Amino acid sequence: MEIFRDKKTLTDYIERQKEMGKRIGFAPTMGALHQGHLSLYEIANKENDLVISSIFVNPTQFNNPDDLKKYPRDTNRDLKLLEKTGIVDAVYLPEVEDLYPDGLASKSFNFDGLENKMEGKSRPGHFDGVGTVVEELFSQVKPDNAYFGEKDFQQLAIIEKLAAQLKLPVKIHGVPIYREENGLAMSSRNERLSSAQRDAAKVIHETLVKVNDWFRIITVPEINKRVKDIFDDQRGMTLEYFEIADENTLKETDFFYKDKNYRAFIVVNVGDVRLIDNMHLD
Repeated sequence: MEIFRDKKTLTDYIERQKEMGKRIGFAPTMGALHQGHLSLYEIANKENDLVISSIFVNPTQFNNPDDLKKYPRDTNRDLKLLEKTGIVDAVYLPEVEDLYPDGLASKSFNFDGLENKMEGKSRPGHFDGVGTVVEELFSQVKPDNAYFGEKDFQQLAIIEKLAAQLKLPVKIHGVPIYREENGLAMSSRNERLSSAQRDAAKVIHETLVKVNDWFRIITVPEINKRVKDIFDDQRGMTLEYFEIADENTLKETDFFYKDKNYRAFIVVNVGDVRLIDNMHLD
């Protein structure tokens, strides 16, 4: 597994691989890797000649400086984990100047309103930061296929929109959420939970399963009320938001239309740890 720590050595490597006709699969990360990340590379390995990872904690997508400061970083551990898989061919560890040559600032994007829904309401500018770093990574890695987890479903939709708007020659793939044994969506943030909090947080996935059971049987307002009641009874947890939205537009709905696909989105603060999850409603 090759490791590149600057733009020049990476792009030289990519150029050589492209000259040999290699198909490149790419999944960018912010490190603190877990099995959910590895599942992206497992799929990429089946569909490409070359699998590339990147690790970069992107400052411009953090609204809360404390959240950026607390974000777990252990590059040596991450590299060992990637090498152990035997399926990642190269890892890119860029410095800030490699991705922000003109200074640490985001570009401004219009994602047709997707950026103003859910996460965008509480984290203004977040998706400008995501779009800026992903566009730059795509320009350097030049992947044929890029893989993103569905846990961050809104981010996935934003990146699909980015690729379409800029006519980027890359196919975006969404990968199903990888869950812990108790159903909790696997996340780097889970490491900040106590064992008791981690066990209690299973209620997030359990609630989404209930929502799927209630889907089209009771009204959206009644589902919203039941979800609120569930978390009103949870000690040490605060429901930040719950929404049922059209999967294509991410527009919140208050009524189920037969010809549309829906997904439930939830954010819960467990102590000071913010956890997100979602589920396609079938």
